[in-house]
Amino acid sequence: MEQNGVRVEAEELKSYGEQLGGKIVQLEKEIYELAGEEFNINSPKQLGVVLFEHLSLPNGKKTKTGYSTAADVLDKLAPDYPIVAKILEYRQLAKLKSTYADGLAVFIHEDDHRIHGKFNQTVTATGRISSTEPNLQNIPARVELGRLIRKVFVPEEGYVFVDADYSQIELRVLAHCSGDAALIEAYREAKDIHRITASQVFHTPFDEVTDLQRRNAKAVNFGIVYGISSFGLSQDLSITRKEAAEYIDRYFETYPGIKKFLDDAVAHAKEQGYVVTIFGRRPVPELSSSNFMQRQFGERVAMNSPIQGTAADIMKIAMIAVDKELRMRNMKSRLVLQVHDEPLIETWKEEEEEVREILKEGMMHAADLSVPLEIDMHSGKNWYEAK
Repeated sequence: MEQNGVRVEAEELKSYGEQLGGKIVQLEKEIYELAGEEFNINSPKQLGVVLFEHLSLPNGKKTKTGYSTAADVLDKLAPDYPIVAKILEYRQLAKLKSTYADGLAVFIHEDDHRIHGKFNQTVTATGRISSTEPNLQNIPARVELGRLIRKVFVPEEGYVFVDADYSQIELRVLAHCSGDAALIEAYREAKDIHRITASQVFHTPFDEVTDLQRRNAKAVNFGIVYGISSFGLSQDLSITRKEAAEYIDRYFETYPGIKKFLDDAVAHAKEQGYVVTIFGRRPVPELSSSNFMQRQFGERVAMNSPIQGTAADIMKIAMIAVDKELRMRNMKSRLVLQVHDEPLIETWKEEEEEVREILKEGMMHAADLSVPLEIDMHSGKNWYEAK
């Protein structure tokens, strides 16, 4: 992947940066208008004074250097105060512009118009491949303007991108590792896992589950994988801690095998100093720390590492299988990028059907789990279309 690199349209990237610049200037004007004055939006000190003194917004937390304007403080105010929502958007766009629109340009090689990033195998605790110089794995996926940057990543003439993405791999690994009968059954029946969870956690018939209930169940499903606390879940769903604790309790009643698996993982880690993925192990030194916060973090790592670590191992096994097959068949198509649960193949147009078959075979059979590994696959003339 480092040698192949991924092609980037420099002119498209430039115009994307200009588009962001225009939007940032427009937001600046709107923020000044709502504030009734001009100030440096990037200065936490000036911003704090404007919000909590001049505009008298609630919940101002004073620190030694002034008011806190951290994201968690502003997130709570955003729904009720348009100026705060605009400041958060401004920050997001400013980061997009500096990190990606301007930042990526310096990495484009003049000779082949490609970015040859570095991929690291031993940096992340869980074994996921990480990306540096530049970091291509942090390209925003939640905001449409952030996703649009994928349009500047294009295949060579005569090629298309084929992108394959594991569907809910961590939840599937959790089902396998925990051996929870209800979760395994749900996946084997290929049902909507979040709707099933909502139905069982909220005691609602499957067909009557609301979109909100499904969304909340999704947050619990994924939160559990990361060892989420009732406080964390209450923040995510804007509900009380008591309600969040009830959600988590009901979740564990629904899937008792998961509760046992997570408890056992923490106990094993405390005793042995490491937790085991299906394919190996990962030390958890934080568990013996004298600092309570560090120990709590260690417990979350102990719950999460066997899951995330196994998912990372499966991804690597799949990539090796796919790459090996492409080489063995002497194909023109090549692996150019891997982001979290998805490899991206620069595919010679005439080989597209074959590449899809190779991806399907390599990814779905990378591990023999008690639930099927599923993938979503898309192709397109740029990375945005193929995602």
